[in-house]
Amino acid sequence: MEEPAFRPTHVAPPDGLASWAAPDPAQPASALDALLPLQLIGRAGDWAQVLCSNGWTTWVDGRLLLSLPGTPPTAAGPPSRTADPRPALAEAEGTLARYRSLLEDLAAGGADLETFRDRAHGLRVGLVVDGERLWVFDPLHDRWCYCDGLQLHTYAVGNRPSPPVGRAPGTDEPTRVAEP
Repeated sequence: MEEPAFRPTHVAPPDGLASWAAPDPAQPASALDALLPLQLIGRAGDWAQVLCSNGWTTWVDGRLLLSLPGTPPTAAGPPSRTADPRPALAEAEGTLARYRSLLEDLAAGGADLETFRDRAHGLRVGLVVDGERLWVFDPLHDRWCYCDGLQLHTYAVGNRPSPPVGRAPGTDEPTRVAEP
């Protein structure tokens, strides 16, 4: 019987990663090298059991693992470029403002948790800024875009069709995660 192929799902952080023989801080093991490819094989709270690229299995603090992007699902059309990142940023700002308003209403007692959930249903926003780099979620086209400072490039796409023209952003179902 053949062993299943090693398929990394994560890497160790750039500074390396402490490991343990079991999910118990009293059982330390050897540290993992920086950016070592790892395959997540189990979880126990914040602990993660990983298979290392060399075949060794160990336990680590799962909160410190760096996820590798999976192959994005196919889109209805070819990847496109958006010349100007500002509309995607404006959409993210608007969605975040709507969420903040709902959260403030909940905190002030103007809405209960069920009302908050109902009103927040369908809101989708994602934004990462790291120096000159930007990743922003475009809910209108169900895709993540990367900006190099000049223009947006499609980075990954969801697997649902684009919403009908004229439909208000934030009223669609959440993105489904594609299984490998």
